[in-house]
Amino acid sequence: MGSTHSDFPATNRASEPTRPFPPNRASRPAGTLPPPATLPESTGAAPLSHGTIPNRNPVPVSLPGHPSGSDTLHPAGRHPKLLDRLGEALHARHYSRRTEQAYCHWVKRFIFFHNVRHPGEMAEPEINAFLTHLAVKEKVSASTQNPALSALLFLYRHVIRRNLGDLGKVIRARKPTRLPVVMTREEVKAVLASMTGDKRLMASLMYGAGLRLMECLRLRVQDIGFSRHEILVRDGKGAKDRITMLPASLTILLQAHLKQVKAIHERDVAEGWGRVQMPTALDRKYPNAPKDWRWQWVFPQDHRWINPTTTEQGRHHVDESLVQKAVRDAVAQAGPTKRATCHTFRHPFATHLLEGGYDIRTVQELLGHSDVKTTMIYTHVLNRGPAGVRSPVDGL
Repeated sequence: MGSTHSDFPATNRASEPTRPFPPNRASRPAGTLPPPATLPESTGAAPLSHGTIPNRNPVPVSLPGHPSGSDTLHPAGRHPKLLDRLGEALHARHYSRRTEQAYCHWVKRFIFFHNVRHPGEMAEPEINAFLTHLAVKEKVSASTQNPALSALLFLYRHVIRRNLGDLGKVIRARKPTRLPVVMTREEVKAVLASMTGDKRLMASLMYGAGLRLMECLRLRVQDIGFSRHEILVRDGKGAKDRITMLPASLTILLQAHLKQVKAIHERDVAEGWGRVQMPTALDRKYPNAPKDWRWQWVFPQDHRWINPTTTEQGRHHVDESLVQKAVRDAVAQAGPTKRATCHTFRHPFATHLLEGGYDIRTVQELLGHSDVKTTMIYTHVLNRGPAGVRSPVDGL
């Protein structure tokens, strides 16, 4: 039941559960890699795995040169493949599934860039050459180059177990300072008016409570506190919990939505299904919890999907791509010239609260920022900026 599915949403969540069922479609990280190639036997290193991303629930293995583990977990004479070891090392440190996918992708890019040489045969010069190629030839942004460097550092430190030396000569892309795209209240209202159904409710929650897209989709019934008008965001970005407000104007709509969801859940249970995936293997500790109403998703899928291996049926939360497409279409229909996405709703949430006179520390807690400096980027709206300066041409 613990298979990896790249099209389902996942963020950097430390205790993100695995998907118990296969997805409706398949995808892979950007950049198609060449077919697998066999490493020379002279390398003496563990073979590479050029297939799918390692399983999220791999069986613990004994790494070559490492005292822990059991050799009986692998067939005799077979060492775990390099990317399998990388996936196991990431999973053991509770990295998110999406981070595992990204790291494995960059490690494969690094290997094929150097003509399928094993990383054990390479070191700082090859890493510098690869990162320099990304920055100079492919002209990638800093947000693309930095994960590539992080993936290689993790590989050498925790899998190959080699301390790297000087990487100072690598050409790094300087990270630019950007201001967030902030929609006005009229623009937000127009975008929401162009949406319908549960997609509009999700977008309203993202704007009204400052939720990230995946934080909204991963809400469970017990996370909504109607009596206290609050929402508990569990295991958000950086594996942090926080409490934000439940907009009063959405209370009745959300209660009506949950009434429909509960009817669907009761029908699933009556048909012998209705189990939901639990975080951190809580279903082993509480066997009946997966069918409990409190643990169900607030925004479940419309249709059950079937695990072809176990024939089990279940519902996960709505796929992120469906909400992203709904917001994209609504923005195009509403007509604002700004590039707005699901995450853009967090920017007017913070900006409009600051304009309303709320303390920046309060906004910081509602957004889940670790450092107030991150929240201070929204204070640019508190002064009038260029709009408060009279141009000299207006005096002619």
